[in-house]
Amino acid sequence: MSETRLRILFFAEGATLAHVARPALLTASLDPARFEATLARPASYAWVSDGGNADTRTLACQDSAVFAQRLARGLPLYDTATLERYVVDDLALIDAIEPDVVVGDFRLSLSVSARLRDVPYVTICDAYWSPERPLRAVLPVLPFTRFTPIPLARLLFDALSPLAMRLHTVPLERLRARHGLPTLGHDLRRCYTDADLRLFANFPALFPELVPRDDAAFLGPLAWSPPAPAAFDAAPTGKPLVYVSMGSSGDIGALSTIVAALEACGCDALVSTAGKPVPAALAASSARVFEFLPGDAACAQAQLVICNGGSPTTNQALGHGTPVLGVAVNMDQFLNMQAIEAFGAGLLVRGDRVSPALVARAVTRLLGEDGFARRARLLQTAHHEREGESLLADHLLRLVASRHARGARSQA
Repeated sequence: MSETRLRILFFAEGATLAHVARPALLTASLDPARFEATLARPASYAWVSDGGNADTRTLACQDSAVFAQRLARGLPLYDTATLERYVVDDLALIDAIEPDVVVGDFRLSLSVSARLRDVPYVTICDAYWSPERPLRAVLPVLPFTRFTPIPLARLLFDALSPLAMRLHTVPLERLRARHGLPTLGHDLRRCYTDADLRLFANFPALFPELVPRDDAAFLGPLAWSPPAPAAFDAAPTGKPLVYVSMGSSGDIGALSTIVAALEACGCDALVSTAGKPVPAALAASSARVFEFLPGDAACAQAQLVICNGGSPTTNQALGHGTPVLGVAVNMDQFLNMQAIEAFGAGLLVRGDRVSPALVARAVTRLLGEDGFARRARLLQTAHHEREGESLLADHLLRLVASRHARGARSQA
């Protein structure tokens, strides 16, 4: 352990922007007088951490397009060979940096590599994957659900999902066995969140069944925003302002459908394509379209946010007391939106059933019924009450102190 500063090594997996943005935010939050932080991230996301004070390293990651294809097809997100290569790269970085703590965001290989070097390991994750919470598996959008009646698709999914969930654990379970580590019980929740300390990047009020414990706690919502483009303007037009972003992993094709519904509802649409090409129908619409927008500012000014239902954008929206409409596709998005919908701060629409009429009905409810905005403001208030708390530093200090205390007892 450093004599003056704790040395923290962050691993930002390149599967999606969120898994890089959250570690970048946390790296920047640490006091450099107390912590020496290194951020390892893929070269393709170097722009996320540009301008930061932390030491940065290039991290080899599976191409995000491969990740997206596996996710869309319902396949395990990584194969064992990929995770084995990750372990080699992890160990090289750990040996070079000699950290007091490693912090990962969906870098599943750290379940092995951190243990091989006996370094305390923290994972940044979402509360809906917590093993202490029953996994209420919900039918995601899969190739066959687009043409199969949903009741029939749900029956098929319910019958096959236990086996499918187990198959998703096989690559990591094989990796752990190869390195002499015990099984995680083929529990997908444990495979996705295994660490010495799990820190949930969510609103605690959305998951009241989860009680903080020694190995799990809430950081609270984390949401990253790019700088504002020079032409950014969300000045009032007299119409309800709706911010629309499907994120880096969302379906860009859904934007045209959503904007058509907003035009029919008399709304002003402010759209971010997250760097993806603009569909022709969207370019011809009345929407104000940008490649990237500062989501934090857009959510603060909007009366409604429409997104893919994932935690990064919903965190931004609800942090400003703005209700959300989630057009969900993958399991993460459905699980996140289930919690938000149950709390009463938003509505969920299936990505394989999205239509202008369905979106218009949801938008009419969200803007017309005050309950959604009221519940969103409750989350905003709770979030602001916790803003003075340390997001990460205290957890890191306690983890290291606990490890040292256990070491001292074992030597006594």
